[in-house]
Amino acid sequence: MKKFFFDCGTRDAAASHGILALRVMTGMMMLWGHGIPKIQKYAALKSGFYVPDFFPLHYMSSSVSLQACIGAEVGASILIILGLMTRPAAFVLGFSMVVAVCGYHASLPWFVSPPTVLEAKELGMLYLVPLIAIILTGAGVFSFDAGIYRNPKRRHW
Repeated sequence: MKKFFFDCGTRDAAASHGILALRVMTGMMMLWGHGIPKIQKYAALKSGFYVPDFFPLHYMSSSVSLQACIGAEVGASILIILGLMTRPAAFVLGFSMVVAVCGYHASLPWFVSPPTVLEAKELGMLYLVPLIAIILTGAGVFSFDAGIYRNPKRRHW
């Protein structure tokens, strides 16, 4: 179980620098651009927030759905930035993006085409792509995951 939650993936320094930049930039953009604004507008959003229409999520109320979204966009983003439980956090945030793209933005076009269409599925997909990369690669050596899970069979360069 420790390996599932805390395996950092690659220990190559060059790859880990790239993964660090990807983790921090993606996490900060999600945190500052989406998570914190939802906290600030909680009172206005809680009554009309989107509830997914598939089992078992369609049993949530609007405010519970908003709290789950905030939990993913704030909590998972912070974990991704720190590199702590990175793969599960990226999965949770990626699932949130899939719900946004396939649920909330289902009727919108795939691509943004200014000046007429400013909302599209493209923006959610642009967050999903680096999250998939983080899930596949792990957090890298510059993370808390690397300090927690040390595999003795692996060579450390």
